[in-house]
Amino acid sequence: MEVKTEKQLHLNNSFFDRYQEYVGEFVYGGIDGCVTTFAVVAGAAGANLDASIVIILGMANLIADGFSMSVGSYLSNKSEKDNYEKHKKIEYWEVENMPETEKEEIRDIYRQKGFEGELLEEIVKVITSKKDRWVDVMMKDELEMIPVSKPPVAMALVTFISFNMVGFIPLSIYLGDYLFGLQFENLFLTSCVLTTFAFAIIGWLKAHVTHTNIFKAIVETLLLGGLAAFLAYFVGDVLEKMIMV
Repeated sequence: MEVKTEKQLHLNNSFFDRYQEYVGEFVYGGIDGCVTTFAVVAGAAGANLDASIVIILGMANLIADGFSMSVGSYLSNKSEKDNYEKHKKIEYWEVENMPETEKEEIRDIYRQKGFEGELLEEIVKVITSKKDRWVDVMMKDELEMIPVSKPPVAMALVTFISFNMVGFIPLSIYLGDYLFGLQFENLFLTSCVLTTFAFAIIGWLKAHVTHTNIFKAIVETLLLGGLAAFLAYFVGDVLEKMIMV
């Protein structure tokens, strides 16, 4: 039984490690979606707004903010990729046009790693014998840049889906009540319970992505989400008392 448990744990870790970038993007998109939508719901509840208004504000927030976040994700990942490719082209030009200078830079890099004498010269010879390998070493060890493997469009799509999927949870009870007449006595309290579960799941995923303590990640996510909701509820309550007079 113990061997099976360890095997399952290894498989889970392999999955999260393999798709870490996508799961990480899903986590952060989901956190933002849940926090912002729940803040809208809490603010509306604090202001004693009608459920139909909560639905309108919440859905508008989901679509607009979700699209905005996905665009931001796309531009960020594309800029990172473009920046890497730009510097890579520069390194290729320098290798082709300034080979002795670039060889000396390779020599300095590996000298700082502790290599010297004939071994150092052999390393320089091997690295500079192939242009692609030479440039890769310069990118990694001189510029401290690694290849960008995140497809900008895919990452933007993951962000949009996670933002709307997780962000819809605090709003779902209001929409369900409006469409099907669920007759819940306290829609906001029910939304709080659903959102707590959503934050817990996101915290669990976050722990796997960041390789941190699961309990700590869940509690941290719950506290941040709860704080955002409290502030929104407080602001809604204060403004309602100030304006609705």
